Amino acid sequence: MSIELKHVNYTYMAGTPFEHQALQDVSLTITEGSFTAIAGHTGSGKSTLVQHLNGLLHPSDGQVLVDGVDLEGHDKARKKAAHAASQQVGMVFQYAETQLFEETIAEDIAFGPRNQGLTEAAVQERVREAMELTGLDYKMFKDRSPFQLSGGQMRRAAIAGILALHPRYLVLDEPTAGLDPSGRKALIRQIQSLHKEWNLTILFVSHSMEDIARYADRIIVMNKGSVMYNGAPKEVFAHYQELEKIGLAAPQVTYIMHDLKEKGLPV
Repeated sequence: MSIELKHVNYTYMAGTPFEHQALQDVSLTITEGSFTAIAGHTGSGKSTLVQHLNGLLHPSDGQVLVDGVDLEGHDKARKKAAHAASQQVGMVFQYAETQLFEETIAEDIAFGPRNQGLTEAAVQERVREAMELTGLDYKMFKDRSPFQLSGGQMRRAAIAGILALHPRYLVLDEPTAGLDPSGRKALIRQIQSLHKEWNLTILFVSHSMEDIARYADRIIVMNKGSVMYNGAPKEVFAHYQELEKIGLAAPQVTYIMHDLKEKGLPV
């Protein structure tokens, strides 16, 4: 199973003076069970890319398939299949706390499963499960307002609301933006735990190459709407000088190792 993009192009405001091509001939496969990081400078196309993965945006040209199902359904049967496939991809936006809106955390998390038509008993089981998966104690937090939480806890509550839908793929767009260092570390550890213990496929959009190096098994680097690099961290960071030219820095250890090698040390 996988998410597959085939020659995807996307143009904002086509046919107007403000026309802008955000994606250009993007072809990728996101394998189920992987932890993939997507990096790129502001305006590189990474956020536009991930919004195609669950059908929020549809390609101007090309195809996006989730587990073999084209998300661009044209007749009634295909639209139904496309909708079901898109629900396998959970999306957590940057500043995910803006997704919270109910009076209590439990009610907020329950919103999605209720819309799936589950029984109330099943909904409550999903709520409890999702809170435990994201490190929010059910008894302690279920009746609290989401807006009484810390920034990191609010992010986890937003992720819990997506996990309650039981997606197979979880897309996180800059999930640590604006958090303090301890909040960042706690949230990333939680995401890594979800990947390992729940076998959840993670797509992690980030500017932090340190986080990417530590957790991702694959990196996609976007530049000017196209895929610049796509490979294992070791392969991508070997191009650290090219990454610098597009506004990205490799992890600090990369520079240290290259400096040592230039001085003749066998590293």
